Amino acid sequence: MQKFLKLCLVCASLLTLQACGIYSFTGADTGDAESFQVNLFQNTASLVEPGIERSFTNALQDRIQNQTSLSLTNTGGDLVYEGEITQYYIAPMTATSSNTAAENRLTIAVNVRFYNNLDPEKDFEKQFSFYWDYPANQQLVGSTLDTALDEIFLRLTQDVFNASLTNW
Repeated sequence: MQKFLKLCLVCASLLTLQACGIYSFTGADTGDAESFQVNLFQNTASLVEPGIERSFTNALQDRIQNQTSLSLTNTGGDLVYEGEITQYYIAPMTATSSNTAAENRLTIAVNVRFYNNLDPEKDFEKQFSFYWDYPANQQLVGSTLDTALDEIFLRLTQDVFNASLTNW
């Protein structure tokens, strides 16, 4: 009987949170927006890694779709994201006793322009960057590169999401 009461209490709490419509587990505040669009982020970095512009664009679309109820559209979105990948570089981070790199760091930076067509006061243009460290004895190809890009894009897209749709 006690388990049944606990279950009822949990269900009632969840229904109350859903019914009020103002609470979001992600903290997203989409206002009256119903749709969003993410234009292709061109790669303007001096060192070009093929395909990352499409990968980042898709990662940002996925982040917004997974954390909001907004519909993705190609044109005329209430919320619009666009920009460029401005930096993609690898730098040595730590050295060994023989003055060789022990660890390298891949850094990616994106410039994001966000337009809220329903509330232009929320528009912004900001630079976001993040990095991933890896052993210098590994080549940044294959699964190492995939892991690096996944980690960096996870952080970058969360930062862009937070800047555009949360009040944190």
